[in-house]
Amino acid sequence: MRAAYDEIADWYETEFLPSTRPGDPLGIRRAITEHLGPGSGRCLEIACGTGVHAAQVRELGWTPFGADLSAGMLGHAAGRLPIVRADASRLPYADASFDAAITVVAHTDMPAYPAVLREARRVLRPGGRFVHIGVHPAFCGGFADRADPAAVVIRPGYLDGHWTKNSWTSHGVRDKVGASHWPLPELLNAFLAAGLVFEGFSEGGAPVPTILSIRTSAASRQCPSAPASGPR
Repeated sequence: MRAAYDEIADWYETEFLPSTRPGDPLGIRRAITEHLGPGSGRCLEIACGTGVHAAQVRELGWTPFGADLSAGMLGHAAGRLPIVRADASRLPYADASFDAAITVVAHTDMPAYPAVLREARRVLRPGGRFVHIGVHPAFCGGFADRADPAAVVIRPGYLDGHWTKNSWTSHGVRDKVGASHWPLPELLNAFLAAGLVFEGFSEGGAPVPTILSIRTSAASRQCPSAPASGPR
């Protein structure tokens, strides 16, 4: 299967990433530090792209692994972390094989994101941490005109929940590969349905948030309780 990002992988690595503003203007690095935090063990980045977050994950003490559908993006990630080419809704890992998992600005690239969340839950050990860092569902999307940072305009379309290439800029990714939009209730309910327990939230970007980050843990799998024995 050829992934949409295969067409733009070289542009993404050599032009788009270097063109992003220095520092941490969207608060992505801060969100990784705050929600993933220091730890040890295996951490899977689902939809790792070119692997640009692997160094920070490693600095926090984790051993990073990456999975992505795009062979082109993985070509740039290969020297940054161990990788596998895979559909995020069908990860080639055993149950409970990771201590943590993250997705970073990726859920809008995955039309089947509820299935991805179920897979994240499956490959996590009970109690393992899953961190979602994604574009803000209320303020980013084909319905949000951010051409003027001082006056972001929200237009009709927030509840459409569809894939679009509409974008306020021709210098980003959405106009090239499109994006799926998940209204906030649908996004949060998908976490609950996957068996992920909410632990914390944060927003990033200014003056109107661009990023919504969600920290969860994998609920313990429980066997059905045996019927209670009453007096005979």
